Amino acid sequence: MIAVEDLASIVAIALGCAVAVSLMGLLLLLALRRRSLLLQVGVIVLTVVASTVAGFIAVANAMYLSAHDLTVVFYVAGAAGLISLVLALLLGSWLTSSARRLVGLARALSDGDTLDAADARGWASEFTAVADQLAETSRRLEESRAEVAAIDESRRELIAWISHDLRTPLAGLRVMAEALEDGLAAEPLRFHRQMRSQVDHLSTMVDDLFELSKIQSGALRLALEPVRVYDLVSDAVAELTPLASSRSITLVERPGPDVLVLGDDRGLSRVIGNLLVNAIQHAPKGSSVTIGTAADDSRQVVLSVADRGGGIPEEDLARVFEAGWRASTSRTPETLWGVSAGAGLGLAIAQGIVEAHRGEISVRNEDDGCRFEVSLPRHESVEG
Repeated sequence: MIAVEDLASIVAIALGCAVAVSLMGLLLLLALRRRSLLLQVGVIVLTVVASTVAGFIAVANAMYLSAHDLTVVFYVAGAAGLISLVLALLLGSWLTSSARRLVGLARALSDGDTLDAADARGWASEFTAVADQLAETSRRLEESRAEVAAIDESRRELIAWISHDLRTPLAGLRVMAEALEDGLAAEPLRFHRQMRSQVDHLSTMVDDLFELSKIQSGALRLALEPVRVYDLVSDAVAELTPLASSRSITLVERPGPDVLVLGDDRGLSRVIGNLLVNAIQHAPKGSSVTIGTAADDSRQVVLSVADRGGGIPEEDLARVFEAGWRASTSRTPETLWGVSAGAGLGLAIAQGIVEAHRGEISVRNEDDGCRFEVSLPRHESVEG
């Protein structure tokens, strides 16, 4: 049985040697912190073995062990240290290989390659977690690239349509101006009226572009106040009835309960007007366009506009609200009284205004046409 005093001495000596050797090992690790992981693992193992051997030597000298016993201890410590070093080198080699594979995945990610979480099978849980995160980042980057590509394509289409729609009235204005300048206009007053109509059309397009830029930049400001949906619909129908009549189209109102929404009167009027103009432009002559309102149980006001223009291909429904996008030729709008969807901004502007009101706008094919629905939070009911 070892005496308490001797045991305390042994522990103190071993701790002193371990601390001294560990400090030297720590300094060496700090010096090698930018070197290979394999080298650092080797330093750790050598530090452990060295602290153990140093402790043996110090204790042996203090306890006056025989040279034979000390030699036996050295052999035992050496064998254990050698095995530990081999295992440490194998572990370090595996860790280094895993780290290099992670570097390869990160490099592939920076090159735009798509990563697969299966690439990390058989790795340690920490490395697997990092590889999974890289794969998730790769997936999100792929989605972002696809979104950017779609936005870029939409932007190119928008520029193309704007260029076309601006060039047409500008060319007409140039021709009429030259005819008036050369005195070749048989009816100058008619030319002046047409020129004013073209200028109004150009002004409308510029206003649409400005409105869309405010929506996309988040600079749209709304003057919110309680607004009667019934008044918005009635005013829009009254304003656009002559336009519909010019194409032999009937506007049919299906009013629901008289309700209020908290919104911007001008903005919501523009939403309804854009939806009605879009429906009138796409509806065949002699048909009808229906606009109705309803209030559901979730305190939402639903406004719908339905036409009989033949519908939209299902694969195109997701693009209806993209700025600059137009459907097939059969649904490409024509200019009516100088009012047009122009570069395809009407529905994009409507969506931006609705979303700024914390509402939703959607479209679906119904029967032989399209049905647009606008859902807005209900402010309060009004008894009619």
